[in-house]
Amino acid sequence: MPDYYPLMVPGAETEDKPLDVYAPYDNSHIATMQTADRGVIEKALTTAYGLYRSRDLWLPPVQRISILEKTAAIISESAENLAVEAAREGGKPLIDSRVEVARAIDGIKICIETLRTQRGEEIPMNLNAASVNRLAFTRHEPIGVVIAVSAFNHPFNLIAHQVVPAVAVGCPAIVKPAKATPISCYNFVKILHEAGLPEEWCQALTTSDREIAIELITDERVGFFSFIGEAKVGWMLRSRLAPGTRCALEHGGVAPVILAEDADLDDALPLLTKGGFYHAGQVCVSVQRIFVHDSIARDFAGRLVENAKKLKIGDPTKPDTEVGPIIRHSDVNRIKEWVDEAVESGAELLCGGNKISDSCYECTVLYNPPKDVKVSTLEIFGPVVCVYSYSDIDDAIAQANALPFAFQAAVFTRNLNTALRAYARLDASAVMINDHTAFRVDWMPFAGLKHSGKGIGGMPYTMKDMQIEKMMVVRSKEL
Repeated sequence: MPDYYPLMVPGAETEDKPLDVYAPYDNSHIATMQTADRGVIEKALTTAYGLYRSRDLWLPPVQRISILEKTAAIISESAENLAVEAAREGGKPLIDSRVEVARAIDGIKICIETLRTQRGEEIPMNLNAASVNRLAFTRHEPIGVVIAVSAFNHPFNLIAHQVVPAVAVGCPAIVKPAKATPISCYNFVKILHEAGLPEEWCQALTTSDREIAIELITDERVGFFSFIGEAKVGWMLRSRLAPGTRCALEHGGVAPVILAEDADLDDALPLLTKGGFYHAGQVCVSVQRIFVHDSIARDFAGRLVENAKKLKIGDPTKPDTEVGPIIRHSDVNRIKEWVDEAVESGAELLCGGNKISDSCYECTVLYNPPKDVKVSTLEIFGPVVCVYSYSDIDDAIAQANALPFAFQAAVFTRNLNTALRAYARLDASAVMINDHTAFRVDWMPFAGLKHSGKGIGGMPYTMKDMQIEKMMVVRSKEL
């Protein structure tokens, strides 16, 4: 029987129709969620803003640290169940969902460490006549109410990335998960409450009406808006934010990888196989475009095909599944249409290219698709990797930079000068040397450029975004 989830907005009642949640793999009905109407949105905002405006109600750092420590402990105790639930609702294989839950625990610890080490600074005074007898320094305060809107592809850890920094710095938070994967979000928020966070400090809700969600995001009481999802949605929402609302947007990339003539293929192939087909390619920095020198391109592509064919596709809750379903059946059809378009336009289909079921698609490798087809110009968000041959590395870099998206990129080479040349010339916020584009640890900066986003992710950087640095200037004859 499907689980039932009420709104996590204290004191609120709704008249809106419920949301049914289905497992992407087999379309089984796994949950029913209450959804927020306008009255619920107003209640949530009034509660959160009231907490922010009442300084005496703010949670001191010692209390926040205690809550986060208990949260990490509870998640550790329930890690396997949380991973299975995330795999079931989101489709990421269990082997990877376990890693996702472990990352969330580590992310909480990073926030605690950041709280213990962040500090303000002294601003120099007594340097001229105007600044004599003065001392100036800064300290941090929460920026205000945080609204977090999340994506489906990491349903547990993305919530951690958006909500834990807010809790850590003392911001009241309202989180709206993706409609496809709200269960992990609600589980996470419940754990925060179990760990001692008052329910009003982190509220969770889903909406059936897009305009109601936009009203929540664009309300003038919002201090910070955190968005992870499609670029066209993120930029539209940013354009409608109230004056003064700060934001961070994390969208997708069309991640480029360059393999130089001297690349170690034995080293590169396992990494690029994982980076390209991990979570069926539904990752914002998933390996999508691989530019390979002419001398090794065919060999590389053939060996990538061998690896792709060995990957086990199926039920994401099974421990031996390596590639799970696509989140929506309509996206399976879209991926097939894009691949068919590329093949009809001249791409060589080396493997895959077919639907396995309504929810699963074969791991696909395309060779030299034209530059203007969708698989070469847009984020596929599916298990499709494109291999392009090149003769001049500067031409490969130019092709990599030709799109209005820029996130993480990679280059494989044994030559330091080649690595440095690619690093200096690639449009990217991070360039991985001899690693795939999806590498990430949660204390490093993580940022989309151009159409791919705004602001910097990573736990310490998100905490900084969610605070203001407030200065005090003291005048005294003793200074």
